[in-house]
Amino acid sequence: MSRADVVEQRGAIGADRKPSPLWTFGLFRSELVTTFRRWRTLALLAVLAAVPILVGIAVKIETGDGSSAGGGPEGGGGPAFISQITNNGLFLVFTALAATLPFFLPMAIGVIAGDAIAGEANAGTLRYLLVAPAGRTRLLLTKYATTMTFCLVATLVVAVSALTVGALLFPLGDLTTISGTRISFGEGLARALLIALVVAASLIGVAALGLFVSTLTNSGIAAMATTVGLLITVQILDQIPQLHALQPYFFSHYWLSFADLMREPVYWDDLVKNLGLQGLYAAVFGSAAWARFTAKDITA
Repeated sequence: MSRADVVEQRGAIGADRKPSPLWTFGLFRSELVTTFRRWRTLALLAVLAAVPILVGIAVKIETGDGSSAGGGPEGGGGPAFISQITNNGLFLVFTALAATLPFFLPMAIGVIAGDAIAGEANAGTLRYLLVAPAGRTRLLLTKYATTMTFCLVATLVVAVSALTVGALLFPLGDLTTISGTRISFGEGLARALLIALVVAASLIGVAALGLFVSTLTNSGIAAMATTVGLLITVQILDQIPQLHALQPYFFSHYWLSFADLMREPVYWDDLVKNLGLQGLYAAVFGSAAWARFTAKDITA
């Protein structure tokens, strides 16, 4: 039985009753299962898991003769962490997140978010979902919650893969922060988890943007391509010096501020700016998605 048939049956069963919190949880669970069973989703997670493996192997080969990995200026995200990987495999977690955050993670989120509404319309299941008795606002929130869950899972996949590879290829133990102070391995592991959560939270603006784009078209491919294209465009604009006055308002500008969590004491200024900016983007594009979706004619 196809998903359209299942959705249509659920719609027929639930058409005469009001949605309950339990039914809402069931809809959310159904969306999660559908999303994470798709081969596209599994392929995206596999690519994300492969990045730390490639980075770890590359660093291991480069330092096989006893030389150190390439370093960078203090405060730099990836380069500063790369120079510490050979001393402590936990730094591979920070390096992998710094390497995937500018492109791989937001691209994966853009694909999932862009397909959220447009993919259902393209498959012909969107109108059945609205019959059953989700309501447009409830369905949109469920789609956004599913996308945010994928954000967290994707980030944790990168972190766990990096931690596993780091433990296999490099020593573990107490580590030195960017500020030069020593912290225990347990505290470093806690900071790694906190960094992963901050990285996931840094993607809520992208998720809202992708969801808004998804409400503008009935083509899942077009929505995904548009979202990824906007991500690349913003990344390019964020590197142009002449636009320095606008760059603090780009959602990607403070992404690498998670490196400040590896300072002693922690620098909170850019972290707070990043989370505040992501919340603003989520509010603006989430509201735009709701306004568009609630007024949209559903023909598929």
